[in-house]
Amino acid sequence: MEGKLLIFSAPSGAGKTTIVKHLLSTHPDKISFSISASTRTPREGEENGKDYYFISKEEFLHRIAKKEFIEFEEVYSGTYYGTLRSEVERIWALGKHVIFDIDVEGGLHLKRKFGNQALAIFVQPPSLEVLIQRLRGRGTDSEEKLTERILKAEKELGYANRFDVILKNDDLDTACANAERLMLDFLSVE
Repeated sequence: MEGKLLIFSAPSGAGKTTIVKHLLSTHPDKISFSISASTRTPREGEENGKDYYFISKEEFLHRIAKKEFIEFEEVYSGTYYGTLRSEVERIWALGKHVIFDIDVEGGLHLKRKFGNQALAIFVQPPSLEVLIQRLRGRGTDSEEKLTERILKAEKELGYANRFDVILKNDDLDTACANAERLMLDFLSVE
């Protein structure tokens, strides 16, 4: 079975991961999470094969050469992220649809590749200022990394209108309810 793809993209800190986790917890029968591959080191509490497939840069580049990725990019200097073809096929084989929590450029690449088979949703934070507060509040990044994330976020906010839907995340409960409605409407269309 080839299923559909639900693509949630946003700048880091916009709330896309929280929204995707909500959808996964409320509809585990319909959707399954696409685990991305990454060359970055795991953060505290992250597990290989659950949060990401953590692989070396050498292995990542080798898999690119073997055309094992549906999409990939160097998100930050020297740090690659990508979606393995085998991951999407694994989920479709379970009879489920694939849900992505992916950066903006990766999300747009998937939408171009899968067209009407995919719904690309941009999660819009209330403002850049709120986004910066959320990133600082995480306390997971150095000041240098934080600056890099903020510059990237400013650029990514300009891509919102390239997505099928802009989902405002001013209030998390409302954003989750709206995401659920968008998902169910999209999955019900033949």
